[in-house]
Amino acid sequence: MKHILVVDDIAKNAKLLADVLAVKGYRTTTALSGEAALTALHAGLPDLVLLDVMMPGLSGYEVCRRIRAEAAWAMLPVVLVTALDAGAERVQGLDAGADDFISKPVQQAELLARVRSLLRIKALYDEVERQKAELQQWNRTLEQRVADGAAQLERVGRLKRFFSPALAEAILAGGAADPLQTHRREITVVFLDLRGFTAFTETADPEEVMGVLREYHAAMGALIQAHEGTLERFSGDGMMIFFNDPQPIPDPAPRAVRMALEMQQAMTRLCDGWQRRGYALRMGIGIAQGFATIGGIGFEGRIDYGAIGNVTNLAARLCGEAAGGEILVSQRVLAALDGLTEGVAEPAGSLTLKGFQRPVPAFRIRAAAA
Repeated sequence: MKHILVVDDIAKNAKLLADVLAVKGYRTTTALSGEAALTALHAGLPDLVLLDVMMPGLSGYEVCRRIRAEAAWAMLPVVLVTALDAGAERVQGLDAGADDFISKPVQQAELLARVRSLLRIKALYDEVERQKAELQQWNRTLEQRVADGAAQLERVGRLKRFFSPALAEAILAGGAADPLQTHRREITVVFLDLRGFTAFTETADPEEVMGVLREYHAAMGALIQAHEGTLERFSGDGMMIFFNDPQPIPDPAPRAVRMALEMQQAMTRLCDGWQRRGYALRMGIGIAQGFATIGGIGFEGRIDYGAIGNVTNLAARLCGEAAGGEILVSQRVLAALDGLTEGVAEPAGSLTLKGFQRPVPAFRIRAAAA
């Protein structure tokens, strides 16, 4: 129901106009002075004001000017009701900000027609304002979603440095525990290292070295992701990957060995191409299994995901002992392969490894015969 404020210093006139409007279904409020009209406006904004011009105190012109001075009332329809000369009154009323005029004595049909016309305009303006506010809210929501999406992409990108894409998404969605919290777990660690790389860098141009590393990292990285390994680090021609963290899996050792075998197959293809370009490069792999302390390592702004423990040292030392094209595994890894057909194992002897007081039994894994 539309609300109309009727302002006239003569109570009988105010009531007459209010009654005419009430019969047509409008809700009305009356004010008997300009000051009372402003008080009524502050109490609750109507949809239209019928405002007598000649009043003691604040005239209708002054009330109109004060209405237009308030930003919240700037579009409130104001109809001036006057018994004075229409031409002069209209000019002064327009200067004050009036929207329309009605001459006294008021004709009921004219009054209702002008009220309906201005209320239609006011309704259109209110709808435009509503849509504007809704659009602004949508824009704010969209901006927030874009910001949230950018932050989410940044977090996913950071996690994908270490984890498979599916696991990175699961961590952010709450489907996996926070991996950066320090924890202890049994893992299978894989170390890779290129043989002949130091000699290669001494004779090759930097651009050639970077090209070889790009090919090497791309091929190995694809297999790390395919087997859902966790990439702990790049160190030039070396890589460290582990399995069973942050997402536990039932077959970390077999999966690590399968990945290693596929890596050596991929390296055979790469090495053939490098050989034709005069690069004598091969890759050694070491695999060990054991407990490690795992979590975020670093400082604010630069956090890496790392594993600390004897198992990482063992895998690194086995990698160092592996010849180009070889995969050396620890006895614990071999035991986890019992009955499986990832490859064929053969003893590689007991190795004296730096950091280990006793010789360490090692085993060589090669691809099973087709």
